Amino acid sequence: MLALAGCERAAQNMYDQPRGKPYKAGTLFPDGALSRTPPPGVQAYARGSEADTSSGREGTAGVDDDRRAQAATVLPDPITPAMLRHGQTLYGVYCMPCHSPAGDGDGRIVQRGFPAPPTYHSDRLRAAPDRHFYDVISNGYGVMAAYGNRIEPADRWAIVAFVRALQLSQHATPDTLPPAMRDAVRDGLARAGAGTDTKAGVDRGTGAGMTRAGTAGASAAGAGTAGTGAAGTGKSGGPNEQDSPAAGLAVPGSLP
Repeated sequence: MLALAGCERAAQNMYDQPRGKPYKAGTLFPDGALSRTPPPGVQAYARGSEADTSSGREGTAGVDDDRRAQAATVLPDPITPAMLRHGQTLYGVYCMPCHSPAGDGDGRIVQRGFPAPPTYHSDRLRAAPDRHFYDVISNGYGVMAAYGNRIEPADRWAIVAFVRALQLSQHATPDTLPPAMRDAVRDGLARAGAGTDTKAGVDRGTGAGMTRAGTAGASAAGAGTAGTGAAGTGKSGGPNEQDSPAAGLAVPGSLP
């Protein structure tokens, strides 16, 4: 009996042996951190929950998807309502505090003194290639931090798709809208021009279209295209409509 008790105790000690936990401090390495950064040039073989539960034997598909997204120069997948909704959610978490719901660079953080980013609705950024936005999200620029270590490659492209929907929401014409929305928007623009009504998401007397991110994303998702469901012909008209020197300027295809 004593021998059996000793074996069980030894087995329990193996289960509960001393070990380092992620992000805990330790004395094993000079920097005092137990978590280690992979050496430069290391290529992932597997990732995600499947890799965690299979000692890396599964989960290789996620790595292949990451490589395809990282190599793309334009949106690698067809834009769908689900992608736009996903991009809208991520935009609200990572981008909206500075870039604002409408993408005009007048977010809450900017209103409290942070340098303003350029508006997405400038001619320069409307003409910028898709990869331009992907690179900025990945690498950051100026006072903007890099988000490549916290947003997966495919998710960055979803944000790019939603930014395109935001841009279209401020520059779309009724002819580009789905037939079900076209007549309603034209009537709303006519009433707004006369200063008699503000329905159909049109600002009184301005002809400016739907300016909130939620409206733009929902309309674009409803159209099932790259933002063609968003309405409006005017620009955002925010105080930061012009490119901000604090955020830096660049030619399309490079970091802004």
